[in-house]
Amino acid sequence: MKKAALDKGQFGPWALITGASSGIGKEFARQIAASKINVVLAARREDLLKEAGVEFSKRYGVEHRVVVLDVSREDFIGQLASATDDLDIGLVVSNAGTGNPGEFLKHDQQLHRTTLRISTVANLDITHHFGAKLAKRRRGGIVLVGAMGAEAGVPRMANDGAAKAYIHSLGEALHYEFKPLGVYVTVLAAGFTNTAVLDKFGLDPKTMPMKPMSVEQCVSETLSGLRKNRSKVIPGRLNRILNALVPASLARKIEADLIDKGLASKSASARSLVVA
Repeated sequence: MKKAALDKGQFGPWALITGASSGIGKEFARQIAASKINVVLAARREDLLKEAGVEFSKRYGVEHRVVVLDVSREDFIGQLASATDDLDIGLVVSNAGTGNPGEFLKHDQQLHRTTLRISTVANLDITHHFGAKLAKRRRGGIVLVGAMGAEAGVPRMANDGAAKAYIHSLGEALHYEFKPLGVYVTVLAAGFTNTAVLDKFGLDPKTMPMKPMSVEQCVSETLSGLRKNRSKVIPGRLNRILNALVPASLARKIEADLIDKGLASKSASARSLVVA
């Protein structure tokens, strides 16, 4: 079944996607480009951004622009603004970030602070800067990428989950505020998705108790929700059922057990490689 394209009148002619070099961010860029909307690809890895940009331009006949930046830096928004001020951006996908599984006290405090900047301050800066531009044009959209269950707390991802909870609260509030301005805001509350990040958790998609979602389905359902101006999207019917029915205390135990097993497996594999 062919997926409905995004409305270029509402969300075009340009879209900005942060964290666009791989995973969910790259798939957002691909599906947006498939709607014939030009894409600005922003992330740290220039070679991957250029490769993706050339691919999307060739496949979908759109223009692309590469912006190499690190959203954890305090001055990133100035760099991003100057790189995009000449473009009529109608859609912003704030996706930059990665998971840092492990016990809270075993992570360096600086890593915790960097995670907070990426998920809180960066999203604040992005939504404030581009939200003002979208409000002025009286149309457009913003997608903020969070994580399923973040509001309830995620053991072994305590700081990451807390930071994602900020995204959820910010996005749902802005959905209400921006709606009269003609600007759609949708939060993606993603469950486990089949990206390279799973390897950081020591998780193998083939052996996980619940198969992780494909990036294609995750992004497709999110963009469908954006078209309908839904405040939050939890991709996957089973994810939605679990989120609605499983008590938070049980969800925390399930998540902690899954991450613990993955990290233990990863540690054992690393030790066996050293011995070999």
